[in-house]
Amino acid sequence: MLVVDDDVASTALLTGALQRRGYQVDSVTSAHAALTWLADHSTDVVLADLHLEGMSGAALCGELRAAHPEILTIVVTGDVSLGGAVAALRVGAYDYINKPIDLDSLVLAIERAIAHVNLGRELRELRSVVAAGRPIASIIGNSPAMTRVLEIVHKVADSETSVLIVGESGTGKELIARALHDASARRDQPFAAINCAAVPPGLLESELFGHVKGAFTDARRSRPGLFVQAHGGTIFLDEIGEMPPEMQVKLLRVLQERKVRPIGGEEELTFDARLIAATNRDLEADVADKHFRSDLYYRINVVQIALPPLRARAGDVLLLAQHFIHKISARCGKVVTGISPEAARAMIDYEWPGNVRELENSLERAIALTSSHELQVSDLPDKVREHRRGVLAVVADAPEALITLAEVERRYVRQVLAAVSGNKTLAAKVLGIDRRSLYRRLDDDQIHRATPPASPQQPRD
Repeated sequence: MLVVDDDVASTALLTGALQRRGYQVDSVTSAHAALTWLADHSTDVVLADLHLEGMSGAALCGELRAAHPEILTIVVTGDVSLGGAVAALRVGAYDYINKPIDLDSLVLAIERAIAHVNLGRELRELRSVVAAGRPIASIIGNSPAMTRVLEIVHKVADSETSVLIVGESGTGKELIARALHDASARRDQPFAAINCAAVPPGLLESELFGHVKGAFTDARRSRPGLFVQAHGGTIFLDEIGEMPPEMQVKLLRVLQERKVRPIGGEEELTFDARLIAATNRDLEADVADKHFRSDLYYRINVVQIALPPLRARAGDVLLLAQHFIHKISARCGKVVTGISPEAARAMIDYEWPGNVRELENSLERAIALTSSHELQVSDLPDKVREHRRGVLAVVADAPEALITLAEVERRYVRQVLAAVSGNKTLAAKVLGIDRRSLYRRLDDDQIHRATPPASPQQPRD
């Protein structure tokens, strides 16, 4: 990171403290020197004093936002009022810290900024992919259900329309919200997210709308809420169905007026942020039961994106599994390259009630336990290994309703081909036969006529 402060003694103390925490730190004494330094060097975070000679810290934030949008700026201020910090946030600052600096609070702000920087790096590829009109690279799946979702993402990403994402827990609602933001004209502005179910009702108003110093017992400094922090960008309200009724009223007014009043404040602050909300609840039923305000529901539900559960994306299970295996094994330093046919069959048969999140957690456990370069069925959790899916029913009371062994085989081959999106190499591996045997079955029974075409992301043989 780069520290920008004209107080040389304070800068030396702060730099030393941050270096002892493990950060790589450089420092300069003016905003102009910072811009010159950044012309030849790279950094993740700039920590700038708000009151600098020549060019203020707020002005520096604006310059950095224009010239180096990938760098996040944290401003340091000794002002007791909220005005200077809010001005800096509006021109591009990521966060602010009051003087005297509490090192633990500063480190927390830095870690949040670094996490945001890392996320930005991961999403840059997504921007170019979406701009080119191709499938979104960070969203794995080529099943018909996910194809329909991505079509809606492409259509509404660059609009200002409010979007409600609905789906079971673990289906990837926040990932879709981030994709919408990153594909929009607001992509270089903040993405502010909050899980409404994870914040105590008494603190939710402060988190969303902010507060001024002294507004309540623990308000030791003024703090802008997420709506102000998201100015120019996107605010994502996850699990909005868990929002208390009294907050629903206040949120509706904020969305109508496009203004927020911090707790304890006398002035209303305007903001410009696109709203994306998500829920795993049936909000229409909640509206009918008077648990959710109908006027707020219609305000947030202009465009709805329904995420399918993983059990409706059977063809994506192995695609997602291979993606997670690559990511997790690299992080853990283990060499795991694939899945055995028996393990793949068990994963296809399991219905994944926890959806993509459960799949990733199960694979993380399996990779930690495996002693093989290929995940075995014994590495999988008991619930996956022992599950028996009743998709292929062959039991009947009447003899004439029973089917031949050949028909059982034909139906199972069709099921496996559909599950792997027509990839014959992968299908043969799951079935435990070689490709020549699979091709012979396809030619004999014309099974290939009933299977979907392979996606461009998964070449067919």
